Amino acid sequence: MAFFTSLLRRASSSSSCSPLLRNLRCLSNVPENTVYSGPTSQSSIKRVTLTYLRQKHRRGEPITMVTAYDYPSAVHLDTAGVDVCLVGDSASMVVHGHDTTLPITLDEMLVHCRAVARGAKRPLLVGDLPFGTYESSTGQAVDTAVRLLKEGGMDAIKLEGGAPSRIAAAKAIVEAGIAVIGHVGLTPQAISVLGGFKPQGKNVSSAVKVVEAALAFQEAGCFSVVLECVPPPVAAAATAALQIPTIGIGAGPFCSGQVLVYHDLLGMLQHPHHAKVTPKFCKQYACVGEVINNALLEYKEEVTNGSFPDPGHSPYKIDDTDVNDFLHELQRLGLDKAASAACEAAQNVQESSKSVEENPSK
Repeated sequence: MAFFTSLLRRASSSSSCSPLLRNLRCLSNVPENTVYSGPTSQSSIKRVTLTYLRQKHRRGEPITMVTAYDYPSAVHLDTAGVDVCLVGDSASMVVHGHDTTLPITLDEMLVHCRAVARGAKRPLLVGDLPFGTYESSTGQAVDTAVRLLKEGGMDAIKLEGGAPSRIAAAKAIVEAGIAVIGHVGLTPQAISVLGGFKPQGKNVSSAVKVVEAALAFQEAGCFSVVLECVPPPVAAAATAALQIPTIGIGAGPFCSGQVLVYHDLLGMLQHPHHAKVTPKFCKQYACVGEVINNALLEYKEEVTNGSFPDPGHSPYKIDDTDVNDFLHELQRLGLDKAASAACEAAQNVQESSKSVEENPSK
C-alpha cells in the first residue's frame, strides 16, 4: 500500500509522470465512468439516523418503512425518501419462493443486505435476524447481529418474539452497541407455535401479551417495535404505553409509522398462488406485475415474429470496406458458409437502414 501511495504522490506532483498515473488508474476494479451508483436522492437529508427518527416521533410525524431485498428496490426507496428500509427474512417467501420465513439462512440474508446497502444511501437500514441464528444464546444473538452490520452493511437489526430469551437477546445486542427493533404480534418465525399466520391480540389475554412484550422490548433498549397483525385498539394501546415508535403492519392507523413489503405494495407478483397469500392488510398502490407480464408477452411476440431487434436496436456498425475485407478473410480461412451469412446480414442491415431513412415515421 505504501508503494502505491508513493507512486501516486509522484504521479500527481509531476506532469512527466502522467502516463504512470494513467496506468495506475487502470489497476482500479471500479470503472472510471461508474454507472451503477444509482440516482442521487432528492432529499436534503443525507442519512436517516436514530436521532432523526426520534425527532419525527416527538413531533408526531409518521415514520415510513418498506421491506426490500435487492439493489433496484433499494434505489427506488432511496429516491422516494422512505425513512427506513427493512431487509426482511420474508425474502424467504417473496424472493426464494418458500412457504414460510424459516428456511432462509444467514448467508442468504447477508447477500440481500449487501445489495440493499449498495442501493439505499438515505434510509436507516435494518436487517432481520433469521430463524435459528439467535435463539441458542445471547452470545449467538450478538455474533449474528455483528455480522449483519459488519458484513451486511446494516445500521440496525430486528428480532421477533416476546419470550424472555428473545428479550434477553435484544438486551445483549443493545449492550453490544447495536440498535435493535423488536417485533411482536404475529411473529412469522413462530408459526409452528401460533398454528399458522394468524393475527394476535384478538382476546384479552393475547392483547395484554402484545402490550407487555412491546414494553419488554422497550425496557431492553430497543429503539422501536413492529406490531404485526393486531387489532387497531391493541396497537393504539401499545403505542400509547411506549415512549419509542411503533411500526404497524396490519395493525391499523394508530401506530407511529407503517411498513409494507415492496413487492406487495406495488402489486408486483401476479401468480394465482401469491394472490392467495397476499395479506389482507396490504394496499396495492400499483399493478406492476400486470405491466411486467404484458411487457414480457410483447417481447416474446416481437422476438418470435422477427421485429426485434430492429435497426434502432442494432446500433453497432462496421464500415463497408471492413465488411468486404472481413468476407475475404473468412473465405481465405475456408469459412464460406460464415462469409455468406455475414454478407447476407450486411445487405439486410443496409436495406433496413435505407427503409428507415425513407420512412422515418415507421
